Amino acid sequence: MDSEELSSLLSKFADLTILVIGDFFLDRYFLIDPDIAETSVETGLEAHQVVEIRNSPGAAGTVTNNLCALGVGRVLALGVVGDDGHGFDLTQGLRGTGVDTSQLISTPDRYTPTYTKPIRNSSGDEMGRFDVKNRSTTPVGLESQILDRLPLLCNQADGVIILDQVQESDCGVITVKVREALAKLASTNTRPILADSRSHIAEFRNVILKPNADELADLIADETDPNIAALSLAQRTDRPVIFTRGSEGIITSDGSATWSIPGIQVPKPIDIVGAGDTVSAAVTSALAARANLPDAALLGVIASSITVQQIGTTGTATPDQIVNRFSDEYPDGFEPSDIALQPRTGPHDS
Repeated sequence: MDSEELSSLLSKFADLTILVIGDFFLDRYFLIDPDIAETSVETGLEAHQVVEIRNSPGAAGTVTNNLCALGVGRVLALGVVGDDGHGFDLTQGLRGTGVDTSQLISTPDRYTPTYTKPIRNSSGDEMGRFDVKNRSTTPVGLESQILDRLPLLCNQADGVIILDQVQESDCGVITVKVREALAKLASTNTRPILADSRSHIAEFRNVILKPNADELADLIADETDPNIAALSLAQRTDRPVIFTRGSEGIITSDGSATWSIPGIQVPKPIDIVGAGDTVSAAVTSALAARANLPDAALLGVIASSITVQQIGTTGTATPDQIVNRFSDEYPDGFEPSDIALQPRTGPHDS
């Protein structure tokens, strides 16, 4: 790939529709000024003084932020928010980035999942976090609404991203039944469908998996070579694998060939929050635009190298930033070579 080919690929994103299904969170940042802290008259405890509030879509909303920044023409959100103030702020934030929220279900029966992040305004350091999420089973009626909307929305989309953020089983949008429905749709759907999951990656079928190192180790036991592990997983699932390795880049495999895309080293400080969501958005968009697998993985590496340099927020990468980073890093273009591998047999192959 050279700069002209990259620009051509990125230009195709405007014609795409990408569906994001999963757990949409509100990221709420409280900027704290320690110099004006007060002491509570009632309790004697320190009262942190908030001097600025920033709201941003998080979790699946971070994925949609990145899709919109990449210039994807239509971004659909399928998820559940509470009929509360946080839900209002989240929905407004999604609309503000250009997301189609017509399929976002609002209900008084659920909290809007929210990460509240107090930040020292002088240093940008996070002071801890307050998490609001649903810890009870997703009501059957809400689950049915998700299931009813899935087939039509998947058929409308050129690509689908699943973001399974809630660790507690059946307490988020991606319940067992929703996961089964996605597997059935993906079995006959030629569109790229990519899944990213905090705790349940092994339970997805018929989709592109995006594991990190710990998740890949759980999926492919007794295999220390990450290249062979990625190849073995792709052969087992009969779908491509996007193995994210942080600063080391991405290993990707389609079950026949495997490519290692090295990471782009950027100066510190960096903030890795949301980098995986950047990869999901970039890879899925590229595959939906008919890029080959190593080029899609390369785009994920480039885009995430840009977002990690955005401190104290979940960053995004624009097409101009991506082309500029590519030109700086690969002035003569980049052509990944596939790695000759033969997966070893073992208990994980059964």
